[in-house]
Amino acid sequence: MTINIKGAPNYYVCEDNILESLPAKLSELNWTNGLLIHGDASWKAASPFLDPIDLPVKRVAYNGQCTHAEAARLAGIAADEAAQFIIGVGGGKVLDTAKAAANDAGLPVILIPTIVSNCSPWASLSVFYDEAGNFVEYTVFPRSAFMLLVEPKLLLTTPAPYLIAGIGDTLAKWYEADALTENMTDQPLAVQISRNAAKLCRDILIAEGDAAICSLQSKRADSAFLRVAETIIMAGGMVGGFGDEYGRIAGAHSIHNGLTRLAETHEQLHGNKVAYGILVQLALEEKFEEIRTLLPIYQKLGLPTVLKELGVKEDLDKVMKIAADGAVAPGESIHFMHVSDSEKVVEAMRSVETFVAANKGVTQ
Repeated sequence: MTINIKGAPNYYVCEDNILESLPAKLSELNWTNGLLIHGDASWKAASPFLDPIDLPVKRVAYNGQCTHAEAARLAGIAADEAAQFIIGVGGGKVLDTAKAAANDAGLPVILIPTIVSNCSPWASLSVFYDEAGNFVEYTVFPRSAFMLLVEPKLLLTTPAPYLIAGIGDTLAKWYEADALTENMTDQPLAVQISRNAAKLCRDILIAEGDAAICSLQSKRADSAFLRVAETIIMAGGMVGGFGDEYGRIAGAHSIHNGLTRLAETHEQLHGNKVAYGILVQLALEEKFEEIRTLLPIYQKLGLPTVLKELGVKEDLDKVMKIAADGAVAPGESIHFMHVSDSEKVVEAMRSVETFVAANKGVTQ
């Protein structure tokens, strides 16, 4: 068994005003020319923090989707500009695009998240989609981010739905890692670290997720908000960073990928679809008591429990088959759970609909 560990960025800090130190850090490295990649919304949020510090960069907006072609385009700009480094400023898709462009260009990447929604700032991989927003693949890179700088006041610009989706996405860390490793009789230390980080994700998010949402809505970077933010970014990233293939994705993310084949779900945030995928994965594992435990938490946080809450309201039998076929497509991570029959996935989706209806309003 070979586990490739990329446990952390080379340098990580989460504290107020950390971005003000960036020019000095670049100067220490003799870096005088870089490319800064951002999205429209992310730059609007980040510019009050970055405009005053006069970074030696050319600023380029990405096209709104993390595709191989977009990464290659931005890598080409970096080469034309003789950039020494790339900075990514934004949410998950922007940061994934920046990581991919840096990998293509052979340059170090500095990441500055503007929202709390996933572990993209920490993870040494990118999730790729096609131009229409359909999942294509994820690629693990040979090196981690050079620098990750988290400004709590900037994270407070996160729209609440993104934090909620981030909680959903990060809850999956435990359920997928557990499915991948629960039957390993002799777990390597790296896998144990990964499982412990995944369990930490579940426990902190269930205990403090709703408090963090309240803090965000009140624009307070208090301990609950910061613990949940770092759980999503750091602990979430450590699960795959230490566990490698045993700490990445299993059934929940395959269900997400299958759902991307449904146009009705394209407006839904990644973490919402993953959260629903957790329930389907648990149904596949026949762990209905765990679904019962999660239902009041989902209801309190506003995470989807049935297809209707993902915008899928008609022809359920048809759309379940489309999503299930996508979930079991060749190369999907659900195969790690020895699930390859799309009809089994359809049955699990039906059972979630039935179980949730029968337990609606249940309390722990």
